[in-house]
Amino acid sequence: MRNIKVTIEYDGTNYHGFQRQTADLPTIQQVLEATLAKLTQHPVTVIGAGRTDAGVHAKGQVINFTTGCRIPGDRIVLALNSLLPDDIVAQQAEEVDMSFHAQFSAKSKVYRYHIFNSRVPSAFHRLYSYHVPQELDIDKMREAAGYIIGRHDFSAFRAAGSKAKTSMRNVYRLDIEHVPPHIYLTIEADGFLYNMVRIITGTLLYVGKGKLTPRDIRKFIEAGRREDAGPTVPPQGLCLMQVKY
Repeated sequence: MRNIKVTIEYDGTNYHGFQRQTADLPTIQQVLEATLAKLTQHPVTVIGAGRTDAGVHAKGQVINFTTGCRIPGDRIVLALNSLLPDDIVAQQAEEVDMSFHAQFSAKSKVYRYHIFNSRVPSAFHRLYSYHVPQELDIDKMREAAGYIIGRHDFSAFRAAGSKAKTSMRNVYRLDIEHVPPHIYLTIEADGFLYNMVRIITGTLLYVGKGKLTPRDIRKFIEAGRREDAGPTVPPQGLCLMQVKY
């Protein structure tokens, strides 16, 4: 048996998230497993580094699967892309040690949230950003982001339904890049709770709109109440950029 690691890029618009669903709903995992089964001529179980939600995109999702087929790693990319739909693309494939696990071997993940900050929306960016027409105080948002960095209990930024055993996470960086009319929030952590990035983004937007102060972020972390933090922003602005091992 061989263990194959593949880096995947996908547009999540037409999918109900990465993870296979019990109902007959299209997911990234479902499409990958069906395609790999055709390629390898046996059933395949795909392990993903991150379970992105419905509508969330990825430029650097990582999967692994085991197979007995002898297709060389560099040929797997070409073979996969000849069978996959246009909105899912294999970028790189390699054979790795059998101990490698796309999720549990990961050291950190990098997500980016794209805000289109303009009085009028964009027809071209509507599927890949969140339109915010109000003027935002970027300096205040950056000040607030400083309180997010570090190892904390992120219960206040955890959506209901999370199955994680602990809400302790270590956020290594949270950068806010402003290239008008675009704002990019890039966050790297050792792991993320359910909707954590989208709730953090919604909370920072409240700071930018003047509804919250930067110091409120520290209070929310200490109190650990979800109702204190800002809203969960829409999924289409979120993209899994990289998984580090």
